[in-house]
Amino acid sequence: MELRHLRYFTAVAAHGSFNHAAKKLHLTQPTLSRQVQDLEEELGVALVVRSSNSVTLTEAGENFYEEAREILAHVDQAVQRIQRGRKNEVLRVGYSPSLTADAMPRAIGRFHAAAPRVRLELSDLSTGEMIERASAGQLDVVIAPPGFTDELPEFSWTELHRVALVVVAARSHPFAKLKRIPPVRLRDQPLHGFNRSQYPEYARQIRALLKPFHVTPRLLPHGADGLVPLFATLEAENGAAVLHQGVGMMLPPTLVMRPFFPALEPVAIQVGFAGNQPNPHAETFTRLLIAETKPVDSGAAKGVHP
Repeated sequence: MELRHLRYFTAVAAHGSFNHAAKKLHLTQPTLSRQVQDLEEELGVALVVRSSNSVTLTEAGENFYEEAREILAHVDQAVQRIQRGRKNEVLRVGYSPSLTADAMPRAIGRFHAAAPRVRLELSDLSTGEMIERASAGQLDVVIAPPGFTDELPEFSWTELHRVALVVVAARSHPFAKLKRIPPVRLRDQPLHGFNRSQYPEYARQIRALLKPFHVTPRLLPHGADGLVPLFATLEAENGAAVLHQGVGMMLPPTLVMRPFFPALEPVAIQVGFAGNQPNPHAETFTRLLIAETKPVDSGAAKGVHP
């Protein structure tokens, strides 16, 4: 049993819903459900009773919930005591997990080894949230898609890597029957995506990438405000969306991912840090992240990734 199992279970119990808890934890609902099921199997008792829209705790679940909350509270207090005793240095990083694939955990490990007294604050944010927080001086490092860097001219930017664009669709969608998707098949095809307030660059980017194929995407209004809601919409409405390949590691089993052929221009992911009064550790973290991303790119070159 790991602490994350306790955190996942208490989140489900507190919200009374796998869906709401998954959004809070930035997980897919199936992943969260499996984690709680693993905990139940290890304990040998049922902790929750699942229904279509909510969950209720069993008697064992009620008792375990109280115990788990106390354990987590003690752990959090211990962490706070340790951190108060450390030098007060923080590096704040805003990113989307799907943009950095497997490189982020390795970069974090190397950074902790190089700067053990610096606390990393990692924030999973939409691009709109990144712009707002970085402009307010609340982020030291930002990992972002193209079309974003002009919004933060005070940041120093470097290309991190390039990712391929793919189609993500429900398993019952016609695209799921194809191994590869010709871009022209998107002509007059309704597509889901992200809303403009949280992802202002999304629609502009998709239109630009499909323009060489003489395709104007038919993007549906009222886009999602994040990956989890978008995945849920694709499942519920048997829909399709154009996303970057990095979402594959977060894809629920109800959805499939298909490459384009011919391929669309790959998207350049950028990493930047504040140029005026930069955090002294931002350049170190950026350098380590770039170094750890290179093996990911070269390995992916044999597949869909260009």
